[in-house]
Amino acid sequence: MEVTTLLELYEQGKRNFAGVDLSGTDLTKANLIGINLSRANLRGANLAHALLHKSDLSGALLNWANLKFAKLGEAKLVDADLTKAVLSGAFLVKSKLPGAKLSGANLKGANFRSVNMWGANLCGANLQGINLRGSNLSGANLNWANLEAARLIGAMLYGSSLSGINLSKAFLNGVDLSGVDLSSINLSGAKLIGANLEGANLIGTDLSTAILRNANLGGADLTGANLAGACLEKANLNWARLNQADLRDADLSEATLIGADIKDTRPKNAIAPQKKTNFYFTVPKTALHFGVEAVTVVGNE
Repeated sequence: MEVTTLLELYEQGKRNFAGVDLSGTDLTKANLIGINLSRANLRGANLAHALLHKSDLSGALLNWANLKFAKLGEAKLVDADLTKAVLSGAFLVKSKLPGAKLSGANLKGANFRSVNMWGANLCGANLQGINLRGSNLSGANLNWANLEAARLIGAMLYGSSLSGINLSKAFLNGVDLSGVDLSSINLSGAKLIGANLEGANLIGTDLSTAILRNANLGGADLTGANLAGACLEKANLNWARLNQADLRDADLSEATLIGADIKDTRPKNAIAPQKKTNFYFTVPKTALHFGVEAVTVVGNE
């Protein structure tokens, strides 16, 4: 269909354009609020700055489409194919994208607050600085995705795949990551205040300079993790595995380490939970030793 024909029919009140072929067309800044483009072919189409609030793009083909700064609030994109599409700066607050294909897509700086992306494929996508507050990413494929400085407060990540993901400087305060496999990923500088990481797999994970104040790391496996310069103030590390972890310059003031395994840790200049003779952390039924040369001690005698 020609763009002029589409726009004329839309102006006349028609909204149902399901299955239409608009591949490669230029719809820049088009006002198409409430339009039905389900199953439409929009491959390579230019929809930059378009107004598509409450539109239906379910099952649409949007591969390589340009959706820069497009407005898609409360839109339906169920099972839509957005492989390698550009959505940088796009607005999709409260939209529905379960099962959507977004592998290799560019979502840098987009607003996806309160979006349903259950089971979506975001493998290798660029989500730098994206707003995903309160979004549902359960079962999503986020393998090798870049979420540097992404806002994920209140997001749900149950059953999602996170292999090779970049979460450096991400905002994950209060997020439930209990039992999640986060091994060997980049969480350097991430904000994880009050996050639940109970039983999480953090083997070899980079948590350097991360803020984990009041976080629950009970039973987590931090073997070989990099916690250099991390803030673990008041964190729960009970029964956590910290074998060979790097704790240099880490702040563990008021943290609890009941039953924690800290064999061969590197705690140089770390701030310990409390002051005790010979630099032992004396906690119920256990005593943990960092070594005299390693620890800066704070707390009560």
